[in-house]
Amino acid sequence: MDLLNNFWQLFLLSAPWLMLGLLIAGFLNVYLPANFLNNHLGKEGFLTTVKAALIGAPMPLCSCGVIPAAIGLRRAGASKGATTAFLVSTPETGVDSVSVSYVLLGPFMSIIRPIAAICSAIVAGVLVGRDTDRLQTKPAAGAQTKTSCCASKTAEPKVQTSCCDKPNKALQSQWQKVQQAISFSCNKLLSDTMVWLMIGLFFAALVQTYVPESFLTQWGSGIVAMLVVILISIPMYICATASTPIAAGLLLSGVSPGAVLVFMLAGPATNIATLGVVANELGKRAVFAYLTGVIGVALIFGFLTDYLVTEFGFVVSPQLGEEHQVLPYWLSFICGVILIALILRLVVIALQAKRKVTC
Repeated sequence: MDLLNNFWQLFLLSAPWLMLGLLIAGFLNVYLPANFLNNHLGKEGFLTTVKAALIGAPMPLCSCGVIPAAIGLRRAGASKGATTAFLVSTPETGVDSVSVSYVLLGPFMSIIRPIAAICSAIVAGVLVGRDTDRLQTKPAAGAQTKTSCCASKTAEPKVQTSCCDKPNKALQSQWQKVQQAISFSCNKLLSDTMVWLMIGLFFAALVQTYVPESFLTQWGSGIVAMLVVILISIPMYICATASTPIAAGLLLSGVSPGAVLVFMLAGPATNIATLGVVANELGKRAVFAYLTGVIGVALIFGFLTDYLVTEFGFVVSPQLGEEHQVLPYWLSFICGVILIALILRLVVIALQAKRKVTC
């Protein structure tokens, strides 16, 4: 019973952020021109990876919410490195988590946390490598580019108005784009992510139910504590903001600041759902590179944090007051109900399609 209750609570926690990520991905797919992403995130190279990490860092999306957004970027033309950097930096930090870190952990952790997250994203993106297996869909030399009615103008003015001068058609076109974005989010993207999301939330509920809170505190500091934190965080679902109060509690229990930072970096970025999507979208080899980048940088910054705190006296002061609730319960509940309805709808559609095939 506790397992089901924890699964339901995690589902409600993730539902608003997942729906936000789906909407962002849908609007990116519809409104962002393909050449924009190709120019900024489609190229291979270090600068493109850095740019993607900086774009994702301030966004207030959690682990589940960033998955559809990253898939939308990838399918709209972003390279593997850029997609990976965005997929790492977005859940590891954000404007909301930085502010909560400042309140609960002090200024030092609120500064080193986003720096570590951006470095982690850049390293993971570089390690994932080039799009060697991606099809290059460049237009042929004689191919014509798609132009809108607004672009087809003759030299001589005409009395007849063009479609650009009709506001009703423009508004109708905008509404059709919104419908297209929502349809893309609720159908294709959700069907591609919902299985791994459910698997990830189930493993997270298992950890929350059967791994006691005192398990991490017994290791204290050092490499062993950091590795244990990583092993626990891989199947765990937790967003950057929600991980901050837990980090403050770990500090009060005697866990070192470095191990706590490793928890705040690895927890949001290495859950089962994210790894499954990385394997599907970027390839199985990318999973190893992804984990190497995230875990390696987390360990380096963990040791760096402990060193700076010990040698230079930087203060990490956990301050736990009231439990921090990111979103009101009623909003999470409504989003959860809507998300369940959308998932059940996709399941029914899939079953009907199977019946037609068998018949």
